[in-house]
Amino acid sequence: MSEVSVEDIEARVREVGPVFESARNEMARVLVGQRYMVDRLLIGLLANGHVLIEGVPGLAKTTAVKALAGSLSLQFSRIQFTPDLLPADLIGTQIYEPKTGDFSTRLGPTFANVVLADEINRAPPKVQSALLEAMQERQVTIGNKTFDLPKPFLVLATQNPLEQEGTYPLPEAQTDRFMLKLNVGYPSFDEEIQILQMSGKPTAKLAAVASEADLIKAQSLVQEIKVTDVLQRYIVSLVRATRDPASVDKSLARTIEVGASPRASIALAAAARAHAFLDERGYTLPEDVKAIGRDVLRHRVLPTYEAEADGLTSEQIVDRILDAVEMP
Repeated sequence: MSEVSVEDIEARVREVGPVFESARNEMARVLVGQRYMVDRLLIGLLANGHVLIEGVPGLAKTTAVKALAGSLSLQFSRIQFTPDLLPADLIGTQIYEPKTGDFSTRLGPTFANVVLADEINRAPPKVQSALLEAMQERQVTIGNKTFDLPKPFLVLATQNPLEQEGTYPLPEAQTDRFMLKLNVGYPSFDEEIQILQMSGKPTAKLAAVASEADLIKAQSLVQEIKVTDVLQRYIVSLVRATRDPASVDKSLARTIEVGASPRASIALAAAARAHAFLDERGYTLPEDVKAIGRDVLRHRVLPTYEAEADGLTSEQIVDRILDAVEMP
């Protein structure tokens, strides 16, 4: 079987890609600014990877996720994580039926295409693990039965970086399950003026510009986008540099306690493909990798105590690695 050419892939990308530009435009009807967050949510969806969003309250994180689901005809479910939440509240449970003497299964809110796990760090580890298992396996077990989760399936989890009292921070092994971690910032002055002008007005009703089938087709196409051997070596060089940062920048010696695993290499290649797709290309460039590198690596790098004492964050270390590793 002959290999599909870049030209053929690009022709199909140009056919499917405009749908996602339309989705962006629809989301813009209820969102002001936040282009970075919108693009990264689309990249996560196209690359079939989950997204962790960190930002203070009031930055339209929930609005963005609902708009994403609404513009793409996806079933949306929002779960407010609280300390008293139980795993059954997420995945479902078996209910005894006295009339028949049998058990029936009630599926939980995890059975949706887009699941918003709001303030995921407010629920205890047992609940976090139930969701993260569903994310990894794309299925859940209730009683003695296993149920497949719908396709596509995307978990978007939010965290508040300010309030730590009464929270259960996600361990590094669990944050690694998220393909991307986004740090959402405040809007610009002009954007905040627009937000003020929109407040109090009826929320625009979004049109569904794509179907579930369109999205699954796009996800399959993203996997075909070319990543050359040279680019694969660049991706692996970036990820390996997080394990031995002094090899690319001597000033970074003793700044990283734990670096990124091979899962980061896989995530970086997948996210770069999705980034190229949104640019309507059938091949990836080093610029795609560098553009998405911070979002893939920031939560997979654990700074040392010495680095934190010097005021270095994982994001700053990742930025310096991205600058230090030579682009092909």
